[in-house]
Amino acid sequence: MFSSLSSILAVALSLLISRVGAHDNGLAITPQMGWDTWNRFGCDISEETILGAAQAIVSSGLSKYGYEYVIIDDCWQAPQRNATTGAPVPDPNLFPNGIAYLADEIHAMGLKFGIYSDAGMHTCGGHIEYDNCYNEGLFGTPQISYERYANMSFALNATGRPILYSLCNWGEDRPWEFAPTIANSWRISGDIYDNYNRYDERCPCLSMLDCKLSGYHCAMTRIVDFAAPLGQKAAVNHWNDLDMLEVGNGGMTYDEYVTHFSMWSVLKSPLILGNDVTNMTNETLTILTNDAIIAVNQDPSGSAANRLWKVPIEAGGDISLWSGSLTNNTFVIALMNTSPNTQNVDVLFTDVFIDQGAAYQAGTYEIYDLWQKDSAGKWGKDIGAFTNSIPSVEIGMHQVRIWKAVPVSSSATRRDVSDL
Repeated sequence: MFSSLSSILAVALSLLISRVGAHDNGLAITPQMGWDTWNRFGCDISEETILGAAQAIVSSGLSKYGYEYVIIDDCWQAPQRNATTGAPVPDPNLFPNGIAYLADEIHAMGLKFGIYSDAGMHTCGGHIEYDNCYNEGLFGTPQISYERYANMSFALNATGRPILYSLCNWGEDRPWEFAPTIANSWRISGDIYDNYNRYDERCPCLSMLDCKLSGYHCAMTRIVDFAAPLGQKAAVNHWNDLDMLEVGNGGMTYDEYVTHFSMWSVLKSPLILGNDVTNMTNETLTILTNDAIIAVNQDPSGSAANRLWKVPIEAGGDISLWSGSLTNNTFVIALMNTSPNTQNVDVLFTDVFIDQGAAYQAGTYEIYDLWQKDSAGKWGKDIGAFTNSIPSVEIGMHQVRIWKAVPVSSSATRRDVSDL
């Protein structure tokens, strides 16, 4: 969760304050971007780890692309709380100068500071102390989960400071039903791990709509499947969180990481890096700084792409088509191939613009390939004007193709009444 130490202490005030939720805090107008310690470092963190990452975010230029939150995840806490106040305190060996010092240093770099806590008796790393581990059975209905997480929401807003609230209960009790009124984002599934499509019994559900054990070790494309029906529940200021990015951690190929970053972006998930930003390859940095893809994620419309169809492939996997609205009557189109073979597809505008109606389906669009660079070296190469379809698209194993579509014909600038 993103907060400050003072905000965590404020939970004690939660029963005394007016019930104003995080959706009123004016934050996360677009999905939050930043870096978190957990995926790469787990509990092996320290003041040095955090400050080194913050410095690298600035020196590598990542901050210029919008990555602004530096988040300490689990394991920052000392074994015991403050004996007088009962507040959690930092481990003095790992954070000798304290959390306030660390926050001040990060703020001085022009970045923002985030910190994790747990809604249970202990954190997931077993420390004394908002995630969802050791929750003592306080789940099972959306109302129960709402009440637990709403307490922190009200406490954060009671501080009088703008604090982004990122709620994580791994999709238990359908947080997309209750979290939009109290949180800026909410996790929709069990924890990701650095794998493209492997089924793991520790992530047993086939859908999150009525999942009884969200688990962990969820492969990247499984989380995409989980997220597919949930875009309707997210919008400006409140987002479905598909978990932190694994790009650069080594478990997937370049094409698979491109898919990972692209689908998180078009689905409007927060983009929270989970790699070692102090030691990135050029390939990793190239993916994470594709400003055309980031612009889709940060588009002010706040509209997540929808999956229009998904077709199984005999050799395994599937191919799926997605589209979403952007500002200024423009659109994003995604074609995703999880099969082990190259596929050839006609991307039909009758599919892409099924929600916009016949006038849009018959329109002509300038198409920009967001993973190609133009002659000036800018992401988003103009590949031409197309009517009715983008024909004969070749898409390789585990690849994604992402396009921006801009209408060039007057017929595709309005919807007919008969289409409504």
